[in-house]
Order: sequence, then structure tokens, then C-alpha cells
Amino acid sequence: MKNYFICLIVLLTSCSRDNGTIKIKGSDTEVNLAVQLAETFHEVNSSVFVSISGGGSGLGIASLLNGTADVANSSRSINHGEIDLFKKQGVEIDSFLFAQDAIAFVVADDLPIDSISTTELGNLLNGKYKNWSSLTGKDMPVNIYGRQSNSGTHDFVKTKLGIDFTPYAKQMSGNAQILEAIRADHSGIGYVGAGYVSQGGSKGIKVLPVYLKKNDKAISPLDSSMIASGKYFFQRPLFQYYRKPSYGKIKSFLDFEKSDEGKKIIHASGYYPVK
Repeated sequence: MKNYFICLIVLLTSCSRDNGTIKIKGSDTEVNLAVQLAETFHEVNSSVFVSISGGGSGLGIASLLNGTADVANSSRSINHGEIDLFKKQGVEIDSFLFAQDAIAFVVADDLPIDSISTTELGNLLNGKYKNWSSLTGKDMPVNIYGRQSNSGTHDFVKTKLGIDFTPYAKQMSGNAQILEAIRADHSGIGYVGAGYVSQGGSKGIKVLPVYLKKNDKAISPLDSSMIASGKYFFQRPLFQYYRKPSYGKIKSFLDFEKSDEGKKIIHASGYYPVK
């Protein structure tokens, strides 16, 4: 799996060609998928150059605002404050929903817990449960590995659970770092995009199926049939925002993402195409 810090330049170009490059920045959840799409897109559109980098949804939207990105990958909806900033600059934006993602809650594979409720997750992540004893019978402190506040994934989990994260949660820079931390810390819990787990990131960890109420069926974010039917609590749309005047420049890439070939890549990468 490519490290999210890597900025892929599909084809190395000189500075004189920079204006012809589609620059995509933002969500770390989307960056590996965007790289896969861009690589295949370039094979059939060799005259179009695409650069991909991560940094978080907030950074992507800020880059779109200041003109250093043509497309902002975002794993959350743009917020009211950001919309106001675009309006103040007189910039019209639009969005493209190109895939769905599911958030996986992960622990070390030897932690004696096989599923978890949304209430229990909330109590872990907000710091009410500081020890695993009530959930697993093992007397171990709970260590939380999450994302930084500019992350769309951070905002999504916080909003879905209706909580504030404990200030003791460790803020990691990306999905790969969270997975590595959980492998090393057998009392840790973290959350990542399910695509990162399904694409070879499961060694040493396990994904906890989630249920809402007692006696409900616990659903895994890796169960594509449950995602397709909208049954998993932590599934979400993945957005790409762009300036309306730039649509002509990026149209060929957006069209590729929603083509049959693009949908195959989305599915093969552990995400879910939008029908």
C-alpha cells in the first residue's frame, strides 16, 4: 500500500506544463483510491497530467479556496464556514459524489472482543471508559488512536456518535499510521477507512463489527452487501469539490471515475461505487 505522504505525479512534467496538470488534494481516506484511478486514467489519456496528494479534507478544501488545487477530495460535506469563505471570494463551487466509504474500528487481533455497540464506542472515544475491563475482562488502559481535527474522518465519527473526543486521544496523521499503532499497542483502538484494511492492512489487527442496540445484528464495514443496502452505521459518501469554471479542465477525469472501468477500480480498492 502506498504511503499517504507520497504525492503521485502520474507523469513528470516541467514547470511550463504545470497549468495543464489536474491538481487533486485533500482527504487521506481518498488518496490511495485517487492514485489508483489516476494511474489507469493516464494509461488511456496520456495527454492529461494528474497529481495527487493528501493532507486531510480541510487542507483540500483550503487548497481549492486558495487556488492551489483543481479538485478537493473530501470525506465530509463542506461546512458552512468554508462555504462562506468561497462566497466572500466570489467563487462558485460544485461537488461530485464518486464513491462510498465505511469506517472500520480496529483493535489488536488478540484483544478479547469480537463486536461493539455504538454506545460502547462513544464511551471509549470520549474517555468515559478508560479501561478495557468492563468490555473484555482484561485490566488494560484504553489507548485511542484517531485523526487530527482537520480530518473529515475525525469529524464524521465525532458527529455520528454525538461526542467530543477525549483530549487524551492520540492524533495520527493518516490511516497507515493508525494501523501500525494498533499492531504495536495491544490495548489500543483506532478508526480507519475500511479500504485500507481490505487492501492488505489486516495483519495483526481485527475489525470490530458494530451494532446499535442489544440483540441487533453486528455489521462489519467489510460486508459489501450491508454497505450496498445502507445498513452499516458508519458508512459515508466521498466527495470531490471543484470550482465551477474549472469543470472543463477536470471533466475527463470525473467522467473516467464514473465509468465502468472507474467503478471497477473503486470496488477493487475496497470502496463502494455510487450507482
